[in-house]
Amino acid sequence: MKIGIVGLGLIGGSMAKSIKAHTAHTVWGVDTDHETMALARMCGVIAGPLAEETLPLCDLLLIAVRPDAAVEWLAANASSISRSAVVTDLCGVKRNVVSRMAPIARQYGFSYIGGHPMAGRERGGFASSSEQLFDGASMILTPDSRTNLELLETLKAFFMEIGFGSLTFSTPEEHDRIIAYTSQLAHIASSAYIKSPEAQRRCGFSAGSFRDMTRVAQLDENMWTELFLENADFLTTELETLVKNLSDYLEALQNHNAEQLRTLLKDGREKKATAGGT
Repeated sequence: MKIGIVGLGLIGGSMAKSIKAHTAHTVWGVDTDHETMALARMCGVIAGPLAEETLPLCDLLLIAVRPDAAVEWLAANASSISRSAVVTDLCGVKRNVVSRMAPIARQYGFSYIGGHPMAGRERGGFASSSEQLFDGASMILTPDSRTNLELLETLKAFFMEIGFGSLTFSTPEEHDRIIAYTSQLAHIASSAYIKSPEAQRRCGFSAGSFRDMTRVAQLDENMWTELFLENADFLTTELETLVKNLSDYLEALQNHNAEQLRTLLKDGREKKATAGGT
């Protein structure tokens, strides 16, 4: 299979490295950063640039850039994509992306399905990418009425081949609603938590809890601003819920109400047990 990857940062670079490590597929890639392109060529994870002459040859296109950039790239290059090709975006939000990409695919006759690999690191870029990033991870796909079973089987075989542990099917609406809680809210909470003055005086006083809470504060503010704003409705609801829950703990502490505090902590422990570890 001939595969094109748009964007060779953390996700796109890891896709290229995983494909190189686990398959015999040919990969062409493109990135706006010339150093990234040079590194990808030197590492041998791409056979060459995804360009005018290679784009029409691709059986599968993986678009691993920010949402607006992904839509813009597809619109600018749709006429060069083979009608037998499958296009999958790897963006962290789905409603806005799918609603804009699906009509382009219909217009030009190729297949499109939204996707989101549930894997990442706090640092981005090709240098942080890894062939192990997707090992055991879930790959979310958002099929629609044009998606046939053969296409899903092809994508399942491909993603499992490069290390994913499972496929999850969702609607764009469901995806964005749940991801607001499981991913985006965690990044906001981490960013807010690290702003305490005590963070600068923590030496010798921090362990696993601090590390876990602050890991994703090392985010790319440009990318996450775009993701947050595109999912602002669902994310606002989750943030309001978190603020309300935190205010309950604050009230219990201010009133020295041991019973209220014990009840809140017990409820959190029980909900964690119900929710599981992942």
